[in-house]
Amino acid sequence: MSATPVLHVDMDAFYASVATRDRPDLAEVPVIVGGGGRGVVLSANYLARRSGVASAMPMTRARRLCPEAVVLAPDFALFDQVSSAVMEVFRQVTPVVEAISLDEAFLDVSSAARRLGEPEEIAERIRSTIHDEQRITCSVGVAATPVVAKLASRRAKPDGVVVVRPDAVTAFLHPLDVGELWGVGEKTRGQLHRLGLFTVGDLAHTPVRTVQRALGGVHGAQLHALAWGVDQRVLTPRSGPHAPDRSMGADRTFDRDTDDPDVVVTEMLRLSAKVAGRMRSAGVAGRTVTIRVRFADFTTITRSRTLTEATDVTVEVHRVAVMLFRALGLQRARIRLVGVRVEGLVPREQVHRQMQLGEREHGWSDAERAMDRATRRFGSSAVRPARLLGGAG
Repeated sequence: MSATPVLHVDMDAFYASVATRDRPDLAEVPVIVGGGGRGVVLSANYLARRSGVASAMPMTRARRLCPEAVVLAPDFALFDQVSSAVMEVFRQVTPVVEAISLDEAFLDVSSAARRLGEPEEIAERIRSTIHDEQRITCSVGVAATPVVAKLASRRAKPDGVVVVRPDAVTAFLHPLDVGELWGVGEKTRGQLHRLGLFTVGDLAHTPVRTVQRALGGVHGAQLHALAWGVDQRVLTPRSGPHAPDRSMGADRTFDRDTDDPDVVVTEMLRLSAKVAGRMRSAGVAGRTVTIRVRFADFTTITRSRTLTEATDVTVEVHRVAVMLFRALGLQRARIRLVGVRVEGLVPREQVHRQMQLGEREHGWSDAERAMDRATRRFGSSAVRPARLLGGAG
């Protein structure tokens, strides 16, 4: 088992990144996401942050600090959709995913090392997948404990990985401001400063009883332990409050816009295989297949069809996706992105498939489960549909 099995994955400026990913005109412009009834900043991109704009700041103050910023209204349905897709990526790596918000989660990857490599390799794999599928970036901290992994992900921002090995924990922690420790808010930080404790190292080298007298027995002891990197918390698999598992999907932005329907249909097969594989891994099946098509001018359309029975079979998902695509009747329209999503997920054991007349007892479903077993043992490129041979995995 690796000495650093805990990953903390945090999306970079999540709301702003999602809100602008289809707006290349805003790539070099300060952007603030927020407003609405509360009149506060939900998120800001890094250009706006350089002017001092921060989350939860009143919008009036943010506008004064960065008057040239473009303000975008939040699209919470889109944020939920992207968050769900990101959490799917995490659960493909390990079942032990503790989502703590819409855009961040802890992962225990101790069981994934044999299949996917060392934690740092897994971190890079996650970053690459999220960037490829969602076109946003994330930062990852890798450590032996959740508290150190979370602090490491802050140091990795933006778009990086920081690994803190057990023999380097104190060297990493002790120079940090004491306010960076998990559980230290403004009030506690002020109390520690009044004691002359400004760094994590100052806290660590103060007798625990002194800290307990100032902060209380339990809280004082906990913070003192965290200052030495001691964190006994066990990760508990759970979804964040805005990370639903009602659907699974994947999309692909082409390197160059395409007007070739064969290219689109082939990519839909790749995406259908990815989504169906994830559903089988999670033990779920879904009834509604949705496609998303984005054109060269960034216009985006979606189409859906609900099946009579839930499925987790690639060929069935792909057949519906292709039918929806061809029904659009596109005449050489240039396409930038295509996506496939399956919704209305239910546990697989609740699906009682009605066999069709003449259908073989062992068909595509059994074949794909055999492919899943081969993939787990030999890697993702071991078995794939013939149409995808020679293409990028």
